[in-house]
Amino acid sequence: MPNFIRLIVAGIFLGAAVALFWFGYWGWGILGIFLALVVAVTFFFNENMLIAQYYLRKDNMAKAEQWLAKITNYESQLVSAQHGYYNLLIGLIESRKAPMQAEKYFKRSLSLGMTMDHNIALAKLSLAGIAMARRNKREATMYLQEARKADSKKLLADQIKMMKEQMGQMDRTIIKGGYR
Repeated sequence: MPNFIRLIVAGIFLGAAVALFWFGYWGWGILGIFLALVVAVTFFFNENMLIAQYYLRKDNMAKAEQWLAKITNYESQLVSAQHGYYNLLIGLIESRKAPMQAEKYFKRSLSLGMTMDHNIALAKLSLAGIAMARRNKREATMYLQEARKADSKKLLADQIKMMKEQMGQMDRTIIKGGYR
């Protein structure tokens, strides 16, 4: 359903709820307000993305990918504030299948912008992991420092610490193997 139609439908539900209150049908009026709120929320948060996030949290990548595939053209179907989040979700799913191809989605999500700091930190942490896999320590360190700065609520502190330890192990392996 196009975005502007969602607002019209929410307005119709709200108007119907007010009319139901006026005529004394309080229960139906409360239900009408609830429906208006649900439809209005889907204007700002696409239901396909919400369901895909749910399945990502449950670690069901196939279902998450299936729900994201229902968004055929994200630039027209989503509010511009959600474009970065869409690319982040695609990058997280792609990183399980082909980690090196996920880099473009993480970079695009950062360039389109996201409002939540922990999502920015997650994208930068993922980019640090990709840089480590390519043995680019300088880039990995840069992304790791940026992820630590962006993670203001320390939600990803354990993952950042673990990746730093892995970078240290990578250095010891390189020195031991005679690559330096």
